[in-house]
Order: sequence, then structure tokens, then C-alpha cells
Amino acid sequence: MAKRKLDGVEGVALRASTKRGKQDAGKPARQTANSQTPALRKSNGDAKKKENGAVQKKTPVVEDVVPESAVVQLGEDVDSATVQIITGSYERTLHGFTAVISRSIPEPKDASEPKDPSDESIEDEAIQDNSTSQTNGDIKAVDATNGTSSAIAKKDTTSKDSKPTLPFTETFLFTAHTSSIRCLAVSPLNSASTPGSNSAQSVLLATGSADERINLYNLSTVPPNPSSIPKLPTLAGTSISENPRNRELGALLHHSSAVTCLAFPTRAKLLSAAGDNTIAITRTRDWTPLSTIRAPVPKAVGRPSGDTAAPGEVPAGVNDIAVHPSLKLMLSVGKGEKCMRLWNLVTGKKAGVLNFSRDLLAAAGEGRWGTGEGRKVEWDPAGEEYVVGFERGVVVFGMDSKPSAIILPTPRTKLHQLRYLPSTAFTTPILALSTEDGRILFYPTATSTTSPFSSPAPTTSLPAKAPALDLPSLSPIATLGGALAGIAGRVKDFTILAPFVNGPLFVVTGSSDGAVRVWGIRVGELEKNADAKQVGTLLGTFETGARITCLTSFVMSGRAEEKGEEEQAVVGADASESSDSEDGSESD
Repeated sequence: MAKRKLDGVEGVALRASTKRGKQDAGKPARQTANSQTPALRKSNGDAKKKENGAVQKKTPVVEDVVPESAVVQLGEDVDSATVQIITGSYERTLHGFTAVISRSIPEPKDASEPKDPSDESIEDEAIQDNSTSQTNGDIKAVDATNGTSSAIAKKDTTSKDSKPTLPFTETFLFTAHTSSIRCLAVSPLNSASTPGSNSAQSVLLATGSADERINLYNLSTVPPNPSSIPKLPTLAGTSISENPRNRELGALLHHSSAVTCLAFPTRAKLLSAAGDNTIAITRTRDWTPLSTIRAPVPKAVGRPSGDTAAPGEVPAGVNDIAVHPSLKLMLSVGKGEKCMRLWNLVTGKKAGVLNFSRDLLAAAGEGRWGTGEGRKVEWDPAGEEYVVGFERGVVVFGMDSKPSAIILPTPRTKLHQLRYLPSTAFTTPILALSTEDGRILFYPTATSTTSPFSSPAPTTSLPAKAPALDLPSLSPIATLGGALAGIAGRVKDFTILAPFVNGPLFVVTGSSDGAVRVWGIRVGELEKNADAKQVGTLLGTFETGARITCLTSFVMSGRAEEKGEEEQAVVGADASESSDSEDGSESD
């Protein structure tokens, strides 16, 4: 049945889902005072003119267009690249900083090698290397008599060569929401734009929080000019370079509960899911909600007798969504539901429901007292398979919606995030998982590196005629981080970048202890068939000082500005701010 529905969805023609003038499709976007930019006011005026017209054209929910590539790769003649990293935290802060990565990754040194006796002092290391000084707990005090600094904490005994020296530059840090930030999303680059234009050298950033708001920002993809960064020592040990092109666009209030997931399938559409069991589809041109997909509220089944929740209040909400590369299908998993839902993005309606059987949940590590709900869902880059992540296991499904493999990390631990490696680096799909104990495990989902797996024998609580589940269990081919690398904290979120053609992979991880680590992986390390060998080289660590909840990053591939162009950009930004303030005063 699921296969017939899936095949039927692929052949559905483009048709309208809602009219722009109707309000039952979703709540209108309410913009803040800071969001009333000239471009936004112009787009709102055009929309009002169209509403006053005689006939309005119907628009599909998501256009049937070729999706823009989210993977930006530089040429073979480029040896370095700048990566913009953004983190959200429980402390409601949005922190952005850049890191300069190189095509060549240093070889990891053996711990048995003798250390270099010509190490620099702790004072120089604290200024030059932020990650090393904070990780090793070096604390300095300033003598009031002569102004010199002296070390009052433990001395670092590691060698200078073994320390990561990746240069970081802070770009912004502010309180973005009134509650904890739950999710982040960055739009792909607009490949159809003219090189050098504003749309080609900027991306959209959306942040979702427990305060029901979605904040919108415009971030520049132009890397900071090294000559404009002041080379002065700071207490943080990193330089600061603000970008005048980074702008705040406003806020969306489409949901009545905490925002749980955000996604940009294209630059023109924003998908947002929340705890109110709704998935909103917003057009980024004028931030108008095109449609609102409403998932059913789960029934209260098996609630404990001592539950103090109010009548009708049950665990509800959409945990995660995943859009097919063809932009016609979408998967969603929610709280309190032991199923996965398939949606038709052409019509904005439900296409099917896949219930998780008891045997499947038992094989995925969901015990008798487990919730059985899917936490994460992800499509592979080719769109031929998808995975559903549970609390302690992952199930791989084919296009026929039948389970094909099981992933259970060893030792058993909680999973936090899962992502596929970019298709530009490997021809076969490889899945990466982040765990509670600080590891990132790599599993090939379409190879023969499997071992037979049998579900446990049925007990008295299961039906006697329940069919036995016989699925292969995937084995990891590599491990990044963990206890062997001296990392024990949970990896809350991570991203995988492949900025260079025929170059290495870079993994940016964010831990709950506030540390953002940048790792480099050679492609040959993952191609070798080994049993969960330790791979990757730690290139740098940045301490944010906050409990990280989500993380995203992108390669800054914009054209570097000259000194005159940079000053002109600053003047243009100041002029737009003054015009906004004048318009606000006139409206008052």
C-alpha cells in the first residue's frame, strides 16, 4: 500500500493548494519594527496591489524546480577557505564566528614522540590560541604593581606542534530570543543570480526558539578582509570583525508553540515545524505563508496513572522533517506517535502513514518503556533511501518504505543528530551519527558491511503469530572523537562540509559544554575497510561559553571586497538604517 501511494505521489501534476487572499491556510506573518526594510515594504506593497486585482493566480506550495545545490565547492587551485559557523544555546544567544581552513590537513602525531622543549610561555599561548588556553584551564592574573600577567593555574604540558592552531574570528554575538534556541537553518546559495550581486553573496538564516518566534537574518558570504581585522590582543584570544552586510530581516509568528525544526529546501521556501503539530510553508520573497500542514494530535494511550497533565494535554508536536531532493515529498515524525507520515508538497496534503511495528521498535532499541517515536528523519543525497532515528538506534528504509537495515551503536548510547555525507565526496551513501559519549560514527548504508541480526524471541506480551524480524545490522567503518580523542561530552549537533574539489572533509561539532571543534578527515580514511577505526584530525577548538543546542555552518564563497568597496558597504548600511528610522517616525 505504501509503495502504491509513493508511486502515485510522484506522478501528481502541479496544482494550487491555497489562494493568497485566504487566511485559513495559516496565520499571517507579523513583522517586527526592525524588519520593515525598504525591500520588504516594497514587496508588501506589491502583494497588496495584487490582492486588489480582479483575478489572482494559483501557486503551488513548492515549485517543481531543480533544487539549488547546498554544497559549495571551490576550485582545485584554491588552498584555503573561510567557514561561517553559527551556534544557538540555552542561554538564548546567537553566536557567529569564522574559521579559515586549509586544503592540507596536518598528519596526526604519535603520542610516543618526544615533545619539543622549545615551547612558548603560557602568556603567549593564551593570546594566540584561544582553544588551547580554555581547554587546559589556564588562568592568568594581572599584577597591579607592574601590570605583568602570571599563571596561577595548572601548566600546559602538551607540545606546541600537537595543539590545534586554527584561526577564529568572531562576527556577531547577541541575545536573539527570549527563550532557548531550538533549531537553525541556512538557505542554499542562489545559483541563478548574477555573480557579485547581493542575492548571490548572501544567505538567509532562520532561528527557531521555544518562544514561538522565527527570527530571520541576511548573512553575507563574503569573507572578512584580513587587513581590516585589528591585530590586538584580547581577553578571549580571538579577533573581532563585524560585517556590515549582515542584516536582521524580522520575525515570523506562524506557530503557537515552540519551533522544533526549520528547513530551506530552496532559497524561495522556508519550512517550519512546531510543537502545535503544524508545518508551515513560507515564501521568502515577501514572507507570506502559502500553506499550513496540520498533523493529527496523537491519542492519549498508555498514560501513567500519576500523570498531572491537564485533560487533553498529551505529548504532541513535530520532531523533525525531511524534504525529498525532488521537492515533491516530505517526511515527518512527531511526539507521541509510533509512526512516520508522508506528505505531498505539490498539493500540501497527506500522502500516507507508516506505522512502526513492535518488532521494528524492539530491534531499534526501543524497549517496553520507550516512547517509540521517531526523533530524527533524513533523506540520502540521491533520494533513494531514508533513515529514521530513534533514541538509541536508527532504521534504514528503502523507497518501498520497507526497513532494510538496523543501526545500533556499540556500546549502547543515546543519539542526538544524524546526517548523510555530501554526495560530492562519495558515490555510496554514508551516514554519520553523533552520540551522548562524544563520538561521531560513520555507517555505509548501501554496502555489504553488515552482520546478521535477529529480533528477540517473542515473549508473553507480544502476539504469538507476530512475524520474526530479520534485518541486517550495519557496522561502522570509522569513529571520530570519543574517549580516544579525549572528548567525553555529548555532541549535540554537527555539520559536514566539502569545500574543496577532490579535497578532505571537514566536520564541525558542537558540544553541550560550549566547545565547537573543527575536524579534518581525508577521503581515503573512510574508503578503507576497517572496523570502526579512529579517523580525523582536530584542527581547532572554539569555546563559546554557552550550552550549545544547535549548530550550522556554510562556506563563505563570496568575492572578497576591496577597501573602497568595504567602506561603501558600511555607508550603504548606515543609510538604510537612517531611512528605516525616518519611516518609523513618520508612521508614528
